[in-house]
Amino acid sequence: MKVFYGLNESEMDTAVALGNFDGLHRGHQKVISLALAGAADGLAPTVLTFADSPKTVPGGGLLLPRKKKMELLEEMGVRQVYLLNFDSVRDMEPATFITEVLSGVCHAQKACCGFNFTFGRGGRAGSGDLAVLCSKHGIKTAVAGPVLDGGTPVSSTRIRHLISAGKVEEAARLLGRPFGYELPVLSGRKLGRQLGTPTINQAPPEEFALPKFGVYVTAVTAGGRRYCGVTNVGVKPTVGSSCILAETWMPRYSGPALYGAAVSVEFLKFLRPERKFPGLAELKEEIRRNGSQALEYFSDRFPNDSFV
Repeated sequence: MKVFYGLNESEMDTAVALGNFDGLHRGHQKVISLALAGAADGLAPTVLTFADSPKTVPGGGLLLPRKKKMELLEEMGVRQVYLLNFDSVRDMEPATFITEVLSGVCHAQKACCGFNFTFGRGGRAGSGDLAVLCSKHGIKTAVAGPVLDGGTPVSSTRIRHLISAGKVEEAARLLGRPFGYELPVLSGRKLGRQLGTPTINQAPPEEFALPKFGVYVTAVTAGGRRYCGVTNVGVKPTVGSSCILAETWMPRYSGPALYGAAVSVEFLKFLRPERKFPGLAELKEEIRRNGSQALEYFSDRFPNDSFV
């Protein structure tokens, strides 16, 4: 898959999916599927999206790291991605965007968007305007309607609210996969090792969507294997922490220390809010209880899977 970080002219005629696609949720997947269908007509499925941090958007919070986003797009069958700085196109008039970018740069023969897509200076043009302007260049258009869940459209904002409320199972349903991250493991105080529950510490970047503080059942991928995990997100009130950490114990992991390694953690189920315990003995007991809950969850949900 080719990735362009500027307005590089495509060598192929394309079917282009337009949008922010910040979470690649089920609604976004529907839009991209329209571009993928263009392959049957000899068009290269292409995504035109933006590299800007969601911190610039009200209610922002990264749902999907860029590396994972590119991997998922390639798995879907996308041939090209334009990952643009929003400032490079934000002040274009709608007609200019179609003429110079879609037609001139992307060589689009088909343009695909969602029902609520806006473009052009001030975001004043919508999907109807896209169809009218594209027709002048012989570009076909396809507009995806909303994907509804519980009668309400799937959206990135809705998913962020669910994650911040600890409703990670609902968020996974809307995303089409669990919410998670892949981050390096930090060196800690090794308190978990002293308690017999050695953990990996990871610091979610500020731009990430932050789950509700508390303990979760997680799926952990490390060293090419997948493990049952139990993860506490927060400030560890019993022992204290100077920053927000995600601290994960894998009850059945017996490999080497993972300091510095990039480890993937996916949030599957909220177990309890973060709380302060009277002492380390009570904390140890609770960690082990949560570990048992996580193992029970995995045995029920993934009886034939390759989790450890």
